[in-house]
Amino acid sequence: MAEIENSKLTVVGAGSVGASLAYAALIRGSARHVALYDINAAKAEAEVLDLAHGTQFTGSSTITGGADLGVVEGSNVVVITAGAKQEPGQTRLDLASTNVRILESLLPSLLERAPAATYVLVTNPCDVLTVVAQKISGLPSNRVFSSGTVLDTSRLRVLLAGRAGVATSSVHAYIVGEHGDTEFPLWSNASIGTVPLLDWGGGTVFDASELDDIAAEVRDAAYAVIRGKGATNYAIGLSGARIVEALLQDEHAVMPVSTVLSDYHGIDGIALSVPSIVSASGVRPIRETPFSAQEESRLQASGDALRSSLASLGY
Repeated sequence: MAEIENSKLTVVGAGSVGASLAYAALIRGSARHVALYDINAAKAEAEVLDLAHGTQFTGSSTITGGADLGVVEGSNVVVITAGAKQEPGQTRLDLASTNVRILESLLPSLLERAPAATYVLVTNPCDVLTVVAQKISGLPSNRVFSSGTVLDTSRLRVLLAGRAGVATSSVHAYIVGEHGDTEFPLWSNASIGTVPLLDWGGGTVFDASELDDIAAEVRDAAYAVIRGKGATNYAIGLSGARIVEALLQDEHAVMPVSTVLSDYHGIDGIALSVPSIVSASGVRPIRETPFSAQEESRLQASGDALRSSLASLGY
């Protein structure tokens, strides 16, 4: 595959996440054409108008959109943000049944209009919805996946960088598993520059209890943001735009996205985030990723949590 010329991104859902993702994609030049679709015509058209008024300052991308599904046609990538949002105190899995029903009615219509697109789910609970979307669509798992723990991983790197006194881009660490309460960091192969994380500062900077606190802060970050402002939108918008770039520019970038796994550490038919190569041909989980014995058992526990939640939804 190669970089996709004259590329088109459609964002489905013009709520705070969808609008932020479209805004980030325009500013970053993630795609040549950006479209925004929402069943609420007035909202979609107003967001498009507001975004279009700023295109003098964003480079060469165009923005269109509305409530007609025709706006999806010709998309290379479709990012789905539509769905009920997480309320204060609500877990991502509590949202599942409402958002599964929305996806069941929406996805066939999108596929009809953009059969060749790669589909990225951002709506929560994204791992559950990835399995549902793959079953509804029949698409190969490399072409339907979710943003997974890309944002959680960014949150982790920000906290580690601040504590170590280095640039965030110099921290190499991943959150894996469910995008939710059973997610966990891969401490065993985290590093800062060339130094294993646990050896940083002569091994005195990050002790076990501090690492536990950092992991908990990452896991609960969304709850803190939702409590204060009602939604998380900017960072997930940027994360989504970044994933779109890796797809459209055929980057072969390593990101912890969530796709339906096939015999990955014995896990089958469940979507979990693991470090994966993201390119124009979609997503490929990196099978060689090492896990410590404890991390291995946490990955299985994350899989079990999702398996039971899928079973309760009839999947």
